[in-house]
Amino acid sequence: MSNSAAENPPQPWAAFFDELDCLLEEPVQLHCVGGFVLTTVYQLPRVTGDCDYVAAPGGWTQLEALAGPNSPLHKKHKVYLQRVSLTTMPENYQSRLSELFPTRFKRFRIFVPDVYDLILSKVERNSPKDNEDVQYLVRTVPLESALLRDRYREEQRPYFLSRHDWHDKTVQMWIDAYFHDTTDLSSGTGQG
Repeated sequence: MSNSAAENPPQPWAAFFDELDCLLEEPVQLHCVGGFVLTTVYQLPRVTGDCDYVAAPGGWTQLEALAGPNSPLHKKHKVYLQRVSLTTMPENYQSRLSELFPTRFKRFRIFVPDVYDLILSKVERNSPKDNEDVQYLVRTVPLESALLRDRYREEQRPYFLSRHDWHDKTVQMWIDAYFHDTTDLSSGTGQG
């Protein structure tokens, strides 16, 4: 990420976040996932009108009212914050968060997961767009299938209450289809 990208969000997000920061009455941290992270951090060439987040320590209800869908900020800037419920993050993802734009805001802080946690945030939904996003990340960021597999098995799989086989197959499909170093999820061994 370049220095300017590290300090300044792209428009219209910059104006949106600046105004939100002024409206907040207390500090709020946003743990972002989805298209906003892919376009801002990893330069995915796609336009996104929402910033998905999985957690907002310090006041997600305040965020929904101020900056959620159909809020005044959404109507003014044509972008909004969206709390996502269909995602299970790896257990220790918070210890690997990085802050975006750390010196820009007074009350508002934006954090993003590392690339493996970002990929694993897509396991539960597993939409065609999620598959495209995973493929893009594997093509553009040096990744190891063994690390993805291990993090899934140790920090995420135990928290899925059902459909273990379904999620196992999703992760294995991503490894087989997108990674150059193939790793068998069932045996824990690598090939190639």
